[in-house]
Amino acid sequence: MIALLLRDLRLAVRAGGGFGLGLAFFLIVIVLVPFGVGPDKTVLEPIAPGILWVAALLSCLLSLDRIFALDFEDGSLALLATSPLPLEAASVTKAVAHWLTTGLPLTLAAPALGVLLHMQTEAYGYLTLSLALGTPALSIIGTFGAALTVGLKRGGLLLSLLVLPLYVPTLVFGAEAVRRGSEAMDATTPFVMLAGITFGAFALLPFASGAALRVNLK
Repeated sequence: MIALLLRDLRLAVRAGGGFGLGLAFFLIVIVLVPFGVGPDKTVLEPIAPGILWVAALLSCLLSLDRIFALDFEDGSLALLATSPLPLEAASVTKAVAHWLTTGLPLTLAAPALGVLLHMQTEAYGYLTLSLALGTPALSIIGTFGAALTVGLKRGGLLLSLLVLPLYVPTLVFGAEAVRRGSEAMDATTPFVMLAGITFGAFALLPFASGAALRVNLK
């Protein structure tokens, strides 16, 4: 698993691997929002948690089709299926690699970009913690969607349609945690729900991803 993780990280860093694509998209969306709704603090401050979370979700979505597609095209996925490493473990490794190259940079960059949306200072910690808890769920759910659509021509749109409804609970509780933090309210419940979604997704979805890969590789 470590060798596969390191290989995916190296491929992501190289040109065409997609590293930085999600972060650049995230930056562009956050910069464009004040141009669209106006720079007024009273307008931006209340919607900042939701905008940041929606931008993070879309940024994760942008690179999902790369998780298995390149390996499928060059035959690496077929070789991986015949290796001693179970496809369930390979799915977890792919999700971790996706999070390290997409979710983690977004988590680290989000507080700095929150300044552009006049987000309250008290909410920065809540934003970072909510993204740290929620973005791994986005990666493992996206890995499941990528496993379902691997091998399909122009499957990117289908992947988005499959994954977006599954992203909604994470988006709702993530944005709610930041909103409560900005209003000095108790955010324990949304954080617990975020953690539950992430741990539940990592416990169940790798098996579904492994089964989907076996079907698509037949």
